[in-house]
Amino acid sequence: MSAIEVAAADPELELLLPDDDVDDPEVSIVIPALNEELTIVDFVRWCHEGLAEAGVVGEILIVDSSSDATSELAVREGARVLRTPKRGLGRAYMDAIPYIRGRWIVMGDADCTYDFRRLAPFVERFQAGDEYVMGSRWKGSIEPGSMPWLHQKLGTPVTTWILNRVYSSKFSDIHCGMRGITRDALIRMDLQSQSWEYASEMVLKSVHMGLRTSEVPVRFLKDREGRLSHHKRSGWFSPWQAAWINLRAMFVYGADFFVLKPGLIALALGLLLTVPLVGGPIDIGPVTLSLYWMLLGMALTSIGLTAVLLGAIAQVLFDYTGRFKHRWLRILPYTRTVFISVALTLVGIGLLIPLVVSYFDNNFKLQSAIDYRDNMAVLGLTSILSAFLLFAFTLLLHGAVIATHRRRRR
Repeated sequence: MSAIEVAAADPELELLLPDDDVDDPEVSIVIPALNEELTIVDFVRWCHEGLAEAGVVGEILIVDSSSDATSELAVREGARVLRTPKRGLGRAYMDAIPYIRGRWIVMGDADCTYDFRRLAPFVERFQAGDEYVMGSRWKGSIEPGSMPWLHQKLGTPVTTWILNRVYSSKFSDIHCGMRGITRDALIRMDLQSQSWEYASEMVLKSVHMGLRTSEVPVRFLKDREGRLSHHKRSGWFSPWQAAWINLRAMFVYGADFFVLKPGLIALALGLLLTVPLVGGPIDIGPVTLSLYWMLLGMALTSIGLTAVLLGAIAQVLFDYTGRFKHRWLRILPYTRTVFISVALTLVGIGLLIPLVVSYFDNNFKLQSAIDYRDNMAVLGLTSILSAFLLFAFTLLLHGAVIATHRRRRR
């Protein structure tokens, strides 16, 4: 059952409607809230002001898990409220999907730290055809005292830099909480993260999906007097935990970055150390490359080939456009790859035969002196190992293609 079906069938959800509910909204402002009675009235008014300035009809949907008067105040001010159990930020957005009526969605926080009176830049980008609109505090403004020094100078810039390197993207503020997405793209994104990491998952999947993306400046304001941020409420460890789970999401969804290119380098080095030495040692200046270098080459070849094939599977698992699936099926078609694996196995066995024959001829003793048969045997073992890896991973690759195709069809 999909996340949408689960949410729609969840008896723990309750939708509260305001007296002046709008019909057929174009924009949905979807906001998780937890005990925000101090700011919710001003926030909903800001949203109404922002929608009026942008010249669009919109709804405000507060996904509320509060134990205070947040829900009542929000409904009184003209917002829809979806009452949910406290199950995490990511889960709040999953729960909200069946209740979102607008084709464009703007997300954020209900604490008045993001200025929702300035919705026009988001609406303009949607009207221009963008599917994912990321807010950027660095392109907008950050009020003094609104962001801890460690977050502003280290946390956000460093993690943004890491994500841009891993995903070849150009974001300036990946942790900005104010962002927009089309309803269609959000459904296709199939969010899985229940907690803070949903924010990184959205950014990463927007890249994987090839969404038409832009950034717009936003204003970031400091907390109201008397209000503590959710991180401060949870204790000093909360920001570090959020950073760690966001990094985990980056690395998991970008696994191919850590294995594919490094694997190609290791594979090339391994073959360069293995194949040329089959005829005997080679002197390169003062260095003599011999059997021991071949053994290193065999290890690098096996590690490199494994990493490349793991990278192929990672790309297929997170392939929303079909580009990587078609590329790897073209590179590793089942029948041809199986025949190559068989051929490599036979070649490897053939290269091992001289050493095996010598072993039997010498009464099951190996020669003390290293000769060409040892070098051939190392290349033979490399060939057999490569054949097995190629065959096994081809099965996994084609299985991953079938499994992901079935899952996305549902």
